[in-house]
Amino acid sequence: AQPPPRTPRVPMAVEQGSPVKEPLYQGNGPLGLREAMESCPRKEVDNFQEKLVEENFYLMTESGEQGRLPVLLLKLNDTAPERKPVVVILHSSYKCKEWLRPLLEAYASRGYIAVAIDSRYHGERASSKTTYIEALNSAWRNGDTMPFIFDTVWDLIKLGDYLSAREDVDPSRIGITGESLGGMHAWFAAFVDTRYSVVVPIIGVQGFQWAIDNDKWQARVDSIKPLFEEARIDSGKSEIDAEVVKKVWDKIAPGMASQFDAPYSVPLIAPRPLLLLNGADDPRCPVLGLQEPASKATEAYAEAGSADKFKFIAEPGVGHRMTASMVKEASDWFDRFL
Repeated sequence: AQPPPRTPRVPMAVEQGSPVKEPLYQGNGPLGLREAMESCPRKEVDNFQEKLVEENFYLMTESGEQGRLPVLLLKLNDTAPERKPVVVILHSSYKCKEWLRPLLEAYASRGYIAVAIDSRYHGERASSKTTYIEALNSAWRNGDTMPFIFDTVWDLIKLGDYLSAREDVDPSRIGITGESLGGMHAWFAAFVDTRYSVVVPIIGVQGFQWAIDNDKWQARVDSIKPLFEEARIDSGKSEIDAEVVKKVWDKIAPGMASQFDAPYSVPLIAPRPLLLLNGADDPRCPVLGLQEPASKATEAYAEAGSADKFKFIAEPGVGHRMTASMVKEASDWFDRFL
């Protein structure tokens, strides 16, 4: 039997959830350290854990199993009725919303409403350690879903609808950030949805076509290698090459390596405050591939009379990892502009 066709037109519905006791982390690599997140500036709040309000719920963003978006929201139990700013924080590949708890708590301690989601085929939207890779392979074979970036960006548009309607949220003050894949989600969501008013992608922004043209695609491909191996075999090639990479991007995320690529989409975020944080030695997001997007963004912000609202920091000697310095810069940027 054929599955019913996907329809994104579903009524906004919220279903109560409960805290996830054993989060599902995918892939085979080590989880890594939370030290950078744990260094995020916090405000000392007496009896913080007692005052912390945690909400776990699901938003219906489209029909079908993946249309159920798991959300984790933390805030202080504040009797003041005023509307608060929100920071949406997005996880990296193979992780999930629970991994981000140190950041969520730090922002909540400072009076923000802190929100995380499970991106498509991650966390509560996964059933095994290979769910995400299997979804990518399926997208290559069948072309019926867009598990790499685009479908999660749809979820973030629907999340914007939900947050804007909450009585405790100031809808003009919704910021977005994320690490690696989460940084890509933050970047793409921000250029399609202006409700994300302050934007801080961390080790996420890259030039997809630049990497193909300059033979710098290997590290990005390695992060989801099984997908490209499948495409290589289907293309009858003995090794993955630039042509295979381009074919995969065009099939699973059409436009990502063309009209939606960094040189065209990053400047569209102007004049909203945008901070790009990268490692100067990051092979997955090569900084040479960011020269054109950064210079075009600089022009766009200057033309909008908002030159001070764009900043690009490439941290020297740092590869593909989020550092304590990046966490601090992001935190300061939200405090300044949100």
